[in-house]
Amino acid sequence: MTATADETRGTPHGTAPAPLSVLDLVTVGAGRTATDALRTSVDIARLAESRGYHRYWVAEHHSMPGVASSSPAVILAHLAAHTTRIRLGSGGVMLPNHAPLVIAEQFGTLEAMAPGRVDLGLGRAPGTDGATAAALRRTDRLNEGADDFPQQLAELIRFLDDDFPDGHPYSRIHAVPGPIQATSPGGVQSPHRPPVWLLGSSGFSARLAGSLGLPFAFAHHFSAQNTVPALDLYRESFRPSAVLDEPYALIGVSALATDDENEARRQVRAAALNMVRLRTGRPGLVPSPEEAEAYAFSPMEQEFIDSWNANVIHGTADEVRSGLDDLHKRTGADELMITSHAHAGDLRLRSYELIADAYGLPND
Repeated sequence: MTATADETRGTPHGTAPAPLSVLDLVTVGAGRTATDALRTSVDIARLAESRGYHRYWVAEHHSMPGVASSSPAVILAHLAAHTTRIRLGSGGVMLPNHAPLVIAEQFGTLEAMAPGRVDLGLGRAPGTDGATAAALRRTDRLNEGADDFPQQLAELIRFLDDDFPDGHPYSRIHAVPGPIQATSPGGVQSPHRPPVWLLGSSGFSARLAGSLGLPFAFAHHFSAQNTVPALDLYRESFRPSAVLDEPYALIGVSALATDDENEARRQVRAAALNMVRLRTGRPGLVPSPEEAEAYAFSPMEQEFIDSWNANVIHGTADEVRSGLDDLHKRTGADELMITSHAHAGDLRLRSYELIADAYGLPND
């Protein structure tokens, strides 16, 4: 049993140049709690579903006070209980941090909760710093996980499909919920299993996804200079598979729309200060715009801010729509997955609403 192209491809709505989706890091602003952030995630997921966004993914991060998405499977189960039709998935689960069997069990459980609308996006980075990665993996051989990624991926897919060959050490081990239940007395085969996506910010996963005929998600929001080369490599490497007969690639895009252009600039600068602190080993809660305005940036920090924000599409709804249209033309991405960063959850929610309005997305 494998996923199908119908479970991968989205349909554009309104005047959007491609299907629009949401990437959520469950960000926590200063003065707010993880509970507040998770409530915002539910609100955004409900809005996204009602406005025709295609899928809603949650990213795995660790040891970052301002990012409450350390357990994507748990968050996705919560979102599944509050939605009915939008696709839900990981963007992504960092495979080297986990045993493949555990991931197969978690996403088999999610599939049972929300049949036919669960995606399994996989990355090979740790989603954190080296010390935290060592704690997660209980090893100091951190290169081992990335080097073993293709083998870990193959093992995970075999657990999802329950098709280890006879004689394999795992041939009598089964991920449950999963296909083994259909072969038990009285069992019924589920018609779905989560589609596997590969995520990346360089050429490694692009080439691997292409060679395996899998859909590919590229992290344009933090690796913009590599976007076009990686997508080209994916398309050049693509081999048709039981999953896809032609390439399908989405890109993550950082975009924030506000009712007031100046407010967008203030929020984006505060989010960039958060990145400065993260990149210099001082991760914290997302600062308020007032804190960012009072912060004395060094010349090196200001250079980073300017470079980072050059890849954040922000402003009024019309300005964001124009930026997304231009990005789509430059990349030819099959889907745009938008991540909106702001100190306050209500501004993140408003951003997705404004973008939907700008493209005339449906309002169910």
